[in-house]
Amino acid sequence: MNSWRLIENPPAAGDWNMAVDAALMESVAATGQCCLRFYSWAEPTLSLGYFQNAADRQRHTASQACPIVRRSTGGGAIVHDRELTYSLVVPTGHPLVARPPELYLLLHRTLIEALSDWQIVAKICPDTINRSSNDEPFLCFERRAEMDVVLDDWKIAGSAQRRRRGAVLQHGSVLLKKSSAAPELFGIIDVGGKVVEGDALATAWREQLAKQCKISWQKIPLDAAESERATDLVGEIYGQPGWTQRR
Repeated sequence: MNSWRLIENPPAAGDWNMAVDAALMESVAATGQCCLRFYSWAEPTLSLGYFQNAADRQRHTASQACPIVRRSTGGGAIVHDRELTYSLVVPTGHPLVARPPELYLLLHRTLIEALSDWQIVAKICPDTINRSSNDEPFLCFERRAEMDVVLDDWKIAGSAQRRRRGAVLQHGSVLLKKSSAAPELFGIIDVGGKVVEGDALATAWREQLAKQCKISWQKIPLDAAESERATDLVGEIYGQPGWTQRR
């Protein structure tokens, strides 16, 4: 049976979280082993999509006190607070990344299956809402794209991809509960009325992935070289105002 690497990280700062995702892209490109990572945030943090204008954060009053980081992937801004965040890194030669939709559908469909353990009936969003760039909501979870996960018309999960250096990164967020830094967004407990803890959801999700992909998990934490590389990337890119304010 093929094995994938599993990493479960404690809460960390936004620039570190983004740097680890980037460091893992380099590791996967070198080793060829798929890597799934679950992580969270040391404090409520606003992440901008790669193409967003940093000045646009003024459009969102509730998150003004949050530290800010810029992702390497596109899409709208995300307030990372009461959520489960994941990243999956796959080598570019893997069948799952031959077509971009395959990875989105794999993660989102297995998430839906995992949520059914709590009798929560979520679904794949069938259509994209087309707007001009000027009309696009600032927050990712106020947007709708094909293959997002919705619950009673509320978006509860979305993902984005980046392809570079022999690996494809897909990372995304699952809203568990409304945050005071984004009170207009409802999470699973607010919509479905069921308390779903992040750790329990991560376990159920990876079990569904193992079943779907016929894989086993190897729990392998970041090694010294990966941690050192992530530290370098914080200093060079993700912790730098020049990166965050680049647009």
